[in-house]
Amino acid sequence: MQVQKSFEPKSNGAGTLYLVATPIGNLEDMTYRAVRTLRECELIAAEDTRQTRKLLTHFEIVPQKLFSYHEHNKAASGPELIRYIIEGKNLALVSDAGLPAVSDPGSDLVRLAVEAGIAVVPVPGANAALSALIVSGLPTERFTFAGFLPRENKDRRAALESLGQLEGTLLFYESPHRIVKTLEAMKEAWGPRRAALARELTKRHEEIARGTLDELLELLNQHPPIGEYCIAVEGESAEEAKERKDAWWQELELEEHVAHYEQEEGLSRKDAMKRAAADRGLSKRDIYNALLD
Repeated sequence: MQVQKSFEPKSNGAGTLYLVATPIGNLEDMTYRAVRTLRECELIAAEDTRQTRKLLTHFEIVPQKLFSYHEHNKAASGPELIRYIIEGKNLALVSDAGLPAVSDPGSDLVRLAVEAGIAVVPVPGANAALSALIVSGLPTERFTFAGFLPRENKDRRAALESLGQLEGTLLFYESPHRIVKTLEAMKEAWGPRRAALARELTKRHEEIARGTLDELLELLNQHPPIGEYCIAVEGESAEEAKERKDAWWQELELEEHVAHYEQEEGLSRKDAMKRAAADRGLSKRDIYNALLD
């Protein structure tokens, strides 16, 4: 067990890892504290040093030392950065936009720091997912951040099936070239739920579209996707949850579920698999593949 006193003097002489939020678009969202922290830290680690240099130049910050830390070099760069902090240097970690360690390799550096007994201090600021949530018009009392969905169809369907049973608002990130496919998968898994699409948040062309998944797909068919997207989708309703929990097939294994339709209703194997797939919110291909394994 560890108890961190972030602002008390350290007896081990180690430095501190600061997680510094940067703007997600509008540079005015940079906080005074973030600017001061970047100026005072001996080291800055950035996901993209070119992007970060532009930010530092705008705020007239001259870094003592700027490191590259990203998904492809974290295995080698992470331990080196930790060594610097242990030696007494303060390190500020930034991502390209928003909060570091959210859907980026910063979480791995935090883990290394915690394991080494290093203090990890947040310097909060803009966050795209939470910004999308609060303007979505959907419930904010409970929510789940799911980041990017898996690319493979089978893995994506499995993730959507699991997430679809949650009652709070669901938050996702998605790129413009995958947004239509993702919304189509959500519609297939969950039906016409209410949702919101937020793009270019805090920038000049900020746009929030609210409607059902059907309506949002129609919008994207009329206006091709541009920019990075945040998706907010309503969670499972109380009625849906009750219906799912009361479903007669809940306690059955998949093979038993299909066999029921074959034996009790005289359906062909193909039609029985189709009915079972509809019950479980899966595709017939998923059922077929599962029964083959």
